[in-house]
Amino acid sequence: MCGIAGFIGPFRNSDSINILRSMSAAITHRGPDDDGFLEAATRDGRYQIGLAHRRLSIIDLSTGHQPMGNEDGSIQVIFNGEIYNFHSLRDELIALGHHFATNSDTETIVHAYEQWGERCVEYFRGMFAFAVWDSHKECLFLARDRFGKKPLFLCETHGILLFASEIKAILTFPGIKAEVDTAAVWDYFAYRYVPAPATLFRGIRKLMPGCYAIWEKGVLTEKNYYHPPDREVFVDTSIPADPVGAFLEVLDQAVNIRMIADVPFGAFLSGGIDSSAVVGLMSRHSVQPVKTFSVGFSEASYSELGYAKTIAQQFKTDHHELVVSQEHLMQHLPDLVRFRDAPVAEPSDIPIYLLAKEARKTAKMVLTGEGSDEFLGGYPKHVYERYAGWYQTIPGFMRHGLLEPLVQALPYRFRRAKTAIVNLGLERFEERMPRWFGALSDTERTHLIALSQPADRASGVQFDSPSANSALRRILYFDQTSWLPDNLLERGDRMTMAASLEARMPFMDHELAAFVSSLPDKYRVRGHTTKWILREAMKRLLPPTILERPKVGFRVPVNEWFQGSMREYLYEHLKSSTSLTKEYYQPAALEKILTDHVTGRQNHEKLLWSMLNLEIWHRQYLK
Repeated sequence: MCGIAGFIGPFRNSDSINILRSMSAAITHRGPDDDGFLEAATRDGRYQIGLAHRRLSIIDLSTGHQPMGNEDGSIQVIFNGEIYNFHSLRDELIALGHHFATNSDTETIVHAYEQWGERCVEYFRGMFAFAVWDSHKECLFLARDRFGKKPLFLCETHGILLFASEIKAILTFPGIKAEVDTAAVWDYFAYRYVPAPATLFRGIRKLMPGCYAIWEKGVLTEKNYYHPPDREVFVDTSIPADPVGAFLEVLDQAVNIRMIADVPFGAFLSGGIDSSAVVGLMSRHSVQPVKTFSVGFSEASYSELGYAKTIAQQFKTDHHELVVSQEHLMQHLPDLVRFRDAPVAEPSDIPIYLLAKEARKTAKMVLTGEGSDEFLGGYPKHVYERYAGWYQTIPGFMRHGLLEPLVQALPYRFRRAKTAIVNLGLERFEERMPRWFGALSDTERTHLIALSQPADRASGVQFDSPSANSALRRILYFDQTSWLPDNLLERGDRMTMAASLEARMPFMDHELAAFVSSLPDKYRVRGHTTKWILREAMKRLLPPTILERPKVGFRVPVNEWFQGSMREYLYEHLKSSTSLTKEYYQPAALEKILTDHVTGRQNHEKLLWSMLNLEIWHRQYLK
């Protein structure tokens, strides 16, 4: 895991090496072990190229320096991520006549590009964002992995293309100024994150997951090479005689290949089924006890350390616990907004960062359970979305005049039922999807936001898988192409890399995704049972107390904090004369939201958290 940055274009600056060093220094946390640079130019001298790399050494510690080239130096690569099948690819490339000088996975990219050109990405099993400078063709090739596990940001200015693993590196380039994209602010309140390709920074965008870009003679062309298989129509072909056993075999392989490392590693363990499954399978392949890392609150009612300890004891792991308090959490929030280059979308980002810091004391890499919900169907919406058509046949006067007011009057502990009833009543699929996660509806945004509403613009959000023929596949496709890469994976990458820790995600293996997508829906969601196939597979490995736990997530008591100890902090950021965002909101609407929350009439914790973090982002970048 590393960080990359660079530029190409009609750039005339004799101090380009120091510009590269500044870009690199901005992302030192991504790779504190080493740095490397390349300066080059096209043969006619018209275009200049600069590559910068920060290295976090995980594989081939002694000879993995980057940029890394081929035998004659005509191909140069900088790479962030891991290629898990690099051993088999290396053997294949050697058989085709290629010569290797190192044992690193980076060199596999060098020769794979030589052999297959832009199609090389189709051969990689892993997570990656990389840049290849091909001096023979005088082109720059940029690529991002299938699901967007690794980030890559682009900015085009005055004919120059800038790229980097994090936006902060782009902001160091001469003449680049941080400016807010107000249209992205509207998107932010629609999703609680900014969907790709946009960012909150005007003029800076994401290279989409499953895409590559080619720069040649001053022109940048972007192409898609992969779509998640849930995009396609389900075809009932031959199903394995033992689907659960076959699933377990593929998952076990996905875990095993992610244990390749030349440094100490472990796993995040929450005590939920996903991370417990990963730890259980890791224990099969590890001679030494697996290092496990868990975080919980000092407030016992919010701590789930007991479940994690159960798994740690069962598999005899080398277990580490971190107990945090409210004060411990919130003092890090401004720093984490800076690490993320964006608002911290979920309060749970903070304990993830603190856990990553704790893990980094004894490990350089961890496996996590991220992605299981989005590929196996783990959220309540994966159960309830299929009822939308039926619910909307109920006469409007009954839904709006009776059912919905009754449900909304229920206490907060019934929040899932409240969310389901409101969402199922929305006719448009594209409006229901973000609402499942507590974002604002179009009407609510118009009522709250004082900014001019942007005209329709192109969006990377895939609301509808064009060929999918089931409600489940349709909603999973949205999760896999928006909610996951633009929120959860962005969070996971930034929070772990802020601590110089690599995170690997077995549930996001593209071969595992293809396998589960080849099965009928009932193997993922059966009745009201989510992740059915995982639960069945884990009956052979995990205790019933873990298998039967309802999905909880890392609950942070933001509601209580905003009503009590953080009330003054919230008001200072949103209403005081120093607030940079209060002009974004209709005054009466803002006042009502604050008053209703602090008095307990309504729970607006997600909205207020989003508003608070947007203000902190402005203070970090625009003040």
